[in-house]
Amino acid sequence: METEGMRMLAMALAIWVGAIWPGVWVGLIGKGALEALWRNPEASGKIQGLAILSMAFAEAVAIYALVVSLIIGFVI
Repeated sequence: METEGMRMLAMALAIWVGAIWPGVWVGLIGKGALEALWRNPEASGKIQGLAILSMAFAEAVAIYALVVSLIIGFVI
């Protein structure tokens, strides 16, 4: 029973760490994009494309953390 509790704790910790930091990164990317648009509205197409790409990379970290959490829960 002790190992089951440790496995659940490891799953929770993996997904918690993997979800908090990408959320912070997406917020910072959005803040930077809005500041850049405020300074140079004519470059909205380039800024929007780069912001969406950067957010996708940040969210990939959360997906990797979910995969690690599921591996801990069901394989190990």
